[in-house]
Amino acid sequence: MSSIRYYETSVPSKEEVYTTEKDDIGLNIVVKEECDYNNVKREDSEKTGAVTESLRMKLEESDGHFGVKEEEMTVDIMQEQEEIGDWTTLDQILECEAEGGDSGSDSFLTDDEENYQDGIDPVEDVGDSSEEEEPGQPVSSAAAPRPLATTASPPRATATLLKRKRSVSPSLRSHPPQTHKRSQSAERLRSPLRPPKPAGPTAQWWKTEEDPDVAPIPPRFLPARTPGVQLDATMELSPVGLFKLFFSDLAVTTLCDNTNKMADRSIARGRKYKWVPVTPPELFKFIGVVLYMAVLKLPTINDYWRQRNAFSVQFPGTVMVRDRYRMISWNLHMSDPAEDVVNDRKKATSEYDALFRLRPLLDQIRTACKTSYHPHKNICIGERMFATRPRPGAKLTKCAFKVFSLSDSHNGYVSDFAVYTGRSRFPAGTGLSFDSVVQLIDPSFLGTGYNLFCDSFHTSPRLFRHLWSLKFGACGMFRKGLRDVPKSTVNTLSKRSPQGSLRWIREDHLLFVRWMDTREVSVCSSIHPAYSGETVKRKEKKVDGNRKEIHVPVPAPVTEYNRYMGGVDLSDPLTEHHKTKRWYRTVFFHLVDLAVANSYAMHKELCQAQQTDPMTYKMFIERLVAELCGTTGRTPPALRRSGHMPVPFSVPVDPARKATAGRQRCRKCRNDGIKNLSPWKCDECNVALCLIVDRNCFQLWHNM
Repeated sequence: MSSIRYYETSVPSKEEVYTTEKDDIGLNIVVKEECDYNNVKREDSEKTGAVTESLRMKLEESDGHFGVKEEEMTVDIMQEQEEIGDWTTLDQILECEAEGGDSGSDSFLTDDEENYQDGIDPVEDVGDSSEEEEPGQPVSSAAAPRPLATTASPPRATATLLKRKRSVSPSLRSHPPQTHKRSQSAERLRSPLRPPKPAGPTAQWWKTEEDPDVAPIPPRFLPARTPGVQLDATMELSPVGLFKLFFSDLAVTTLCDNTNKMADRSIARGRKYKWVPVTPPELFKFIGVVLYMAVLKLPTINDYWRQRNAFSVQFPGTVMVRDRYRMISWNLHMSDPAEDVVNDRKKATSEYDALFRLRPLLDQIRTACKTSYHPHKNICIGERMFATRPRPGAKLTKCAFKVFSLSDSHNGYVSDFAVYTGRSRFPAGTGLSFDSVVQLIDPSFLGTGYNLFCDSFHTSPRLFRHLWSLKFGACGMFRKGLRDVPKSTVNTLSKRSPQGSLRWIREDHLLFVRWMDTREVSVCSSIHPAYSGETVKRKEKKVDGNRKEIHVPVPAPVTEYNRYMGGVDLSDPLTEHHKTKRWYRTVFFHLVDLAVANSYAMHKELCQAQQTDPMTYKMFIERLVAELCGTTGRTPPALRRSGHMPVPFSVPVDPARKATAGRQRCRKCRNDGIKNLSPWKCDECNVALCLIVDRNCFQLWHNM
């Protein structure tokens, strides 16, 4: 390979001499450039990215006295590029992709799955773009950075030589004065071989609330069934009757059989306890105690059975003893233990089912959620993550499960759900945020014309366009750096924009809105106009420090999002404080929460159809616990303690006088005309009373 050395001469005209040596042949090339001419050419090269143009000028000025081979031309291109700025090669892109890939088969979660736990989808997120300028007036869209996907790759020889480190003389690193300011990320993302497009008629402009906008015609609402409860509206179902729609007798019987098999297996392995087979009525009592503990929280399980303290409770002890509750909790199992062993042998194969231990109960409850109720027009996608720790010292973020749920925005009823374990991906393979929604949106089950509201994790233009093709509208907040989101900075919001400022861009049926509240809010919608004249109350701080109420404009998508996205918060978890050593038991408690929340949503729908007042959520759970446990719900009164205690008159010193010492006539017997002596008296009343098996005057006296 040829070696290139640079020498700086002391010529007054600042000549730069490049000397190339190869096979003992020296070739001197003298390039004379005036300083002003050099700056003009360098500015032109920065604006157009034409690196090869600069090399062509050098060849013309050298009068063609030499022939440059491809390798030497590559080095000159590299040196010219070093004077202009950094650029991204294909090798660097591949290295970045390799660093963001799977961390290894021995890790619990891949890098993508850890991003999912943080609410980031690597398929949809391209990283935060360069900091947007804060224009006081509209700026050119040419200053916006270009994505890596549009960066042209250099020739193969260039990509190879760019990996070498070469020392360059400081005189060759002189940069021309720049006429405008660019951020570091914009310098890195812009390709020198592909100049940015100048601002023109095709550039996108962020419009304001004064610009008219027309929303697209929404798809016609055609549900597959009549929305609401799919039962006879005249039926009067009790809370336990609604709950058993999800935990049916068949599901509970299967749960009892597998729990008994798990207990027999544990005893065979050496567990020292006596097991009595659990029955469906007893298992319903167990679930009732679990819900009781969810409402009345105490630090430990033992506290619910502890007596004679200030925080003692009576109800759990009247349903079942503590040891029986703990034994059922230890052996609770939803699948056949023998079939679990067969499934575990299929690990690392396509036939392995990560949710096999949940499958019997999971499928039955999911089917019941679909058949018992049909959602109204506005639905929402939510997620709930609950942690489990399979081994001591494991991180909770790496041992968590996500449950994606499709809920009715009207009352929070969960129509369908999917459990994401963190080890496997959804079948489509287009990113978790996209696949989790597509799996739950089934036109054959729902129908068409629904409006879907989702959070920032699921929102993406690609998903909304796909839903529009299925005749579904969508609205949701979107994150910065999302793919296919307008990157224009022309007339955009800045940090100094006043509260209530609104900007929007429409691309066909997709609307992108940015609204400045206490912070910037970004919403994408396919069913709303940008602004419909609505305002919201806010408080503005005056110069004297006081606050006054003002009305600021609010976009229509933001108002609708806040109204219909709250359905996912209506089913708050009840049993999340239960700590278990088995992850599938944690999911079991989540399924109990789901059944209770759906039962209450159906109760409100039935009461509305019958024009009666529904119970509150707390009253509904109290009735449900009492019916599951087979009690009236009233706790038996505790024994009243007082100062009336029997004490002896005196303690005899002589054992021979023990039978007769200190005896006095019983007050109760004396009133009855009987003469009896007793060594006992009431400490409070200070009267002698008989206290023997066949004559308990002490009790009769105090009950008079």
